[in-house]
Amino acid sequence: MNDRAMNKRTFFKLLAMLVSNRAMSPMFVWATGDRLTNWAGNLVYGTDRLYSANSLQQVRDYVRKESNLKVLGTRHCFNNIADSTHNLLSLKTMDDVVELDARASTVTVNAGITYGQLSPYLHSKGFALHNLASLPHISVAGACSTATHGSGEKNGNLATAVSGLEFVTAAGDLVKLSRQQDGETFRGAVVGLGAIGVITKLTLDIQPTFMMRQWVYENLPLNEVKEHFDAIESSAYSVSLFTDWQKQRMNEVWIKSRIEDGHPFDAGPTFFGAKLATKNLHPIAELSAENCTEQMGVPGPWFERLPHFRMGFTPSAGKELQSEYFVPRQHAVEAILAVERLRDQISPSLLISESARLPPTISG
Repeated sequence: MNDRAMNKRTFFKLLAMLVSNRAMSPMFVWATGDRLTNWAGNLVYGTDRLYSANSLQQVRDYVRKESNLKVLGTRHCFNNIADSTHNLLSLKTMDDVVELDARASTVTVNAGITYGQLSPYLHSKGFALHNLASLPHISVAGACSTATHGSGEKNGNLATAVSGLEFVTAAGDLVKLSRQQDGETFRGAVVGLGAIGVITKLTLDIQPTFMMRQWVYENLPLNEVKEHFDAIESSAYSVSLFTDWQKQRMNEVWIKSRIEDGHPFDAGPTFFGAKLATKNLHPIAELSAENCTEQMGVPGPWFERLPHFRMGFTPSAGKELQSEYFVPRQHAVEAILAVERLRDQISPSLLISESARLPPTISG
């Protein structure tokens, strides 16, 4: 065994000890250190001048006062796109639900709210969002403005739920846009990557709440992915493939099915050659599944099945670095096979890769 493989196994052991405790996500750790860092701790921000706004008026006053600033969300970012050497603005405490309009099937929220905060509230009122990312710890405004996605053949990314938004321009002016009234201008602003101003409020489309089940299958042969990719990815409401690119297979297939769908997923003992798991699993097999959402076909509300990770626990592996690549759907298999050919080069440094199929629309 080479040194890199030994180091990787040692890392898993240490990581298992860290995340086996019910714990705080990295967001809460930030408050205990002297340096301002991102989620993974790999990036130290270029300034400690962080201003936390508690109201819309404070946001407008601060923007008018400072000529250079960037807005920080929940800092689930692994590069310096959100960094500033001047000033940073946080709306984390502006996390209220402003209005739930049952007749219009919309909810309006302040920008600091996270999906982990919003989802239980919606469910308690009889409503749901159509999709969620793999972890609920991220903010609604940050996720939508960066085109963060969940999974699913017919599920738009998180930004597609946005039907209205409010933001403060560089001049401190307040602008309101809606899908119904502002057409292309609105659609161009939803995934704004922070360029349009400080998002302070969003309105999201909602639907009646629903229940889901989740199953995991192990060791899906790569050849089955090659021959039946479309059928695999469209087999349920949401499907994700996890692999370390070894042994010509996908380590795990996570399948999430809506219970009341006209064609619910039939969880047989095998799935395209993969075997149904007999216990809850973590996407990284060496880690405990305690941090993950319930599997084994146990029914649960949408917000406790669509994410891979539970809100009260450390998400994913905590301090890992992440990269995402998007390719046209017709080239998905070709892209998977291209990465698989690099297995020996990337595996020593890789925890896991996830493949998820998205619908054509990736913007608001």
